[in-house]
Amino acid sequence: KGKAKGQKGKKITLKTAKNSIRISFDGGRRLDLSKMGITTFPKCILKLADVDELDLSRNMLKKIPSSIQKFQKLRWLDLHSNQLEELPEAIGTLQNLFYLNICNNKLTTKNLPEELNLLKNLHILNLGLNCLDSIPTSLGALKELTEIGLFDNALTTIPNSVKKLPKLKKLNAKGNPFPDSAKQEEHTDSIKRIETLHLVPEKDLCCSCLKMCQDERDKLNKLKNVTPNPSKKPSFPSLVTPNSTAKDNQEEWRLR
Repeated sequence: KGKAKGQKGKKITLKTAKNSIRISFDGGRRLDLSKMGITTFPKCILKLADVDELDLSRNMLKKIPSSIQKFQKLRWLDLHSNQLEELPEAIGTLQNLFYLNICNNKLTTKNLPEELNLLKNLHILNLGLNCLDSIPTSLGALKELTEIGLFDNALTTIPNSVKKLPKLKKLNAKGNPFPDSAKQEEHTDSIKRIETLHLVPEKDLCCSCLKMCQDERDKLNKLKNVTPNPSKKPSFPSLVTPNSTAKDNQEEWRLR
């Protein structure tokens, strides 16, 4: 008596799991066990390993077993907001995985399996809100990655192999202790150029956006001491660059 009991968590039965299957917008089968108070991976769901999506987010899981490899059809795996301290090497066998969210856990660089670099079809990877002090250069093998979240870790640098991934469009590395602000800019500069520079034909802009661009161009002309010809309206023969209006709210870039 007097000893604190560990959290038992909710018992997930096969019937509960079957009742938690949903059809996703593209017709896939999604097993949604999020926010269920689960503390250990429910073995019964291995009988439902043919699902396309698995959501175990917002639970109290500390470990994912190697048997996760049975989910060979899995395209979407959400494990965010648990208490995971490691991932199994077997996660590298999920060759169809398109989306992997392991944000808001207790993962360290040491416990990131090298086999993550085998996920050749992975497009979106969220490693934010963990305890990572470095990013393995081997993640540069994920050539299909378009989005990666590294925010709120303990990173001081990001390897070039990751920054220069050929299809990367979104990289969120905010909230890391980079040596100084200039270096933080350097780490994300190539990505920020993609995200904040929008070149579009004038004809594709709505009236309000076009006016905003014209106003910004006018301000720039004044700063350069260029006096616009009063008889001539500002001309935009081909493209406009509404940089100043791109994403005022940085939260919109955060991977969820």
